[in-house]
Amino acid sequence: MKLLAIGIALGVLAAVAGAVFAHRDAPPRQAVVTAVAPAAKTPLSPADSAQIGEVLERVQREYVDKVDRPELIDDALRGMVGGLDPYSTYLDAEEYADLRVSTAGSYAGIGIEVSTADRALRVVRPFRDSPAAAAGIRSGDMISSIDGMPVGADLDAAMTRMRGPRGSRVVLAVLRPGSELPLEFTVERAQVEVHSVAMVRLEGGFIYARITSFSDTTALDFASGVARLRRELGDRPRGILLDLRNNPGGVLESAVEVADQLLEEGVIVSAEGRTPAARFNMAATPGEVLPGVPVVVLVNGTTASAAEILAGALQDHHRATLLGAQTFGKGSVQTVMPLSGGRAIKLTTSRYYTPSGRSIQGSGIEPDVKLEAADAQPVDLDDAGVRQALAAHDAGVRAGLDVLRGRKPRSAAGGMTASTASGHRN
Repeated sequence: MKLLAIGIALGVLAAVAGAVFAHRDAPPRQAVVTAVAPAAKTPLSPADSAQIGEVLERVQREYVDKVDRPELIDDALRGMVGGLDPYSTYLDAEEYADLRVSTAGSYAGIGIEVSTADRALRVVRPFRDSPAAAAGIRSGDMISSIDGMPVGADLDAAMTRMRGPRGSRVVLAVLRPGSELPLEFTVERAQVEVHSVAMVRLEGGFIYARITSFSDTTALDFASGVARLRRELGDRPRGILLDLRNNPGGVLESAVEVADQLLEEGVIVSAEGRTPAARFNMAATPGEVLPGVPVVVLVNGTTASAAEILAGALQDHHRATLLGAQTFGKGSVQTVMPLSGGRAIKLTTSRYYTPSGRSIQGSGIEPDVKLEAADAQPVDLDDAGVRQALAAHDAGVRAGLDVLRGRKPRSAAGGMTASTASGHRN
């Protein structure tokens, strides 16, 4: 399932970016942006130059349609980098600008989170105080046309049509349950603050926290959410259910900072690569935000990249029980390297490892408790009615609460592993 926050100057923040980066054909977009100085030039040999020039000349002279040389050069570079692996890519100036915006936690757009699970643009929620919310867009609305053009099968292209500068307007037609005819909304784009953490109090003194992706603001949002709910509860929470299902990853440092908040010490992630900068260790610093509070982490097949780093660190340190399905298995780090002309390349530079030395590339992380119904349609946690019914409607949440209460989880496909038995520090 793709979860996208309509942002990056569109309202499409979902090509989340950063130095643990993923490409669209993984679960969508992940990353951690790490800017580095341009590399020294490596001149082409005469033979290499002649080979490239020969192909360019033939294409420009004989291809059925006229093609401009700058477009050909961009396509050649895109093919060169994209052929390395599924995650490395060449970014033109517009793509690089979008990438930087998508990790910043703020963008010019309409401010909605959408799901494409049913091959449609369905609104999960409008962000609070966003242009979409002000215009009347609701959770559950399905966007059918953008500025009079049907959404069609190419959802990425449809979302691109929603892009535009702050102050510009976009007209959306939506299909709403209970309404026979499409409803039309004119939305004026504005600067939107994106919060990728939704956190609510559940009955019984438990906390439910969903992280949809990792941006520059995620760790701060997580810390402030925990502090707020601890004040509301008036005492230490009985447990926290951390939902990383459908989280495609994002900024590596943000995932590490969230792990640091839940760990007292120890390595969180390490990486190995060819250059000194590509080899690193990141470790927890003393002090937890929830010392002794049991943690359950919900994962599924589209939990990927930076989300897997967080899940793997908590599992290896026996700080949490992982519940759900095997994760996606993206264990490489992409570094974004600026080029001249506002362009960049996103290049795989490292492979990362969990604290125990596991590489999850291609294999993912096995949960401690497998759950038959690991996937769930996201709910709008700003809706008080849905929030109250969350545990009743979501099998993963019900099973997670069972584990936090020390019960055998409902809908579980198997028993707990040995590591789960000592998984809580309470």
